[in-house]
Amino acid sequence: MYFHRRSAYFLPKVENNGRCQSESDSIEEVEAGREMVTSPVVNTYPLSSYTFGTKEPKMEKDTSVADRLARMKVNYMKEGMRTSVEAILLVQEHNHPHILLLQIGNTFCKLPGGRLKPGENEIEGLKRKLSSKLAANSLALQPDWQIGECVAIWWRPNFETIMYPYCPPHITKPKECKKLFIVHLSEREYFAVPKNLKLLAVPLFELYDNVQEVWASYFNNPTAAVQVSVQHDDSIKV
Repeated sequence: MYFHRRSAYFLPKVENNGRCQSESDSIEEVEAGREMVTSPVVNTYPLSSYTFGTKEPKMEKDTSVADRLARMKVNYMKEGMRTSVEAILLVQEHNHPHILLLQIGNTFCKLPGGRLKPGENEIEGLKRKLSSKLAANSLALQPDWQIGECVAIWWRPNFETIMYPYCPPHITKPKECKKLFIVHLSEREYFAVPKNLKLLAVPLFELYDNVQEVWASYFNNPTAAVQVSVQHDDSIKV
């Protein structure tokens, strides 16, 4: 999901894949749940605690939204419904929680993440995507990605830009299921950002109050919100 940039700091259980969870869930899915951090508390640390560098460019596969939807349609014919995962990474700045976003060009931003490979585990897939977008090439500098709870699930009924926090009952073959996960960051990490992208720290209240933007629907829709406690701040919704 893309949205327009606003003020930011520039830096150098519901359904599962279209069905309800049940006792028939695979062993792999159960094991995936065990890999998650289930703490309701999100500890955030000052932005200055983190170190930021750059790495080789990571080019987008599509040059426009229309191209992206066209590619999605082709992949759907081959593999079925697209499944994607995105990460909510929170830091502290001026005693307020900020969310880390990747900026593409001069206009659009997005959460780090992306499409899963067919049959790929959600947690491992998100770790792979995070490392691709934000980790250094050196294994010694790889962040310790602690994937937390899934806090929202969004559905794309058709090959259109609009997504919903539910799958409309008349839609039997949704085109995409996107899941958002809280990621618990350690106090010290090194992030390497592709040279063609920028990493922003955006105040969380800017997103929550920004009803004009598509992104605000993630935060303003009560059906997609869970309650978490952020260190040094009052309880907030994400």
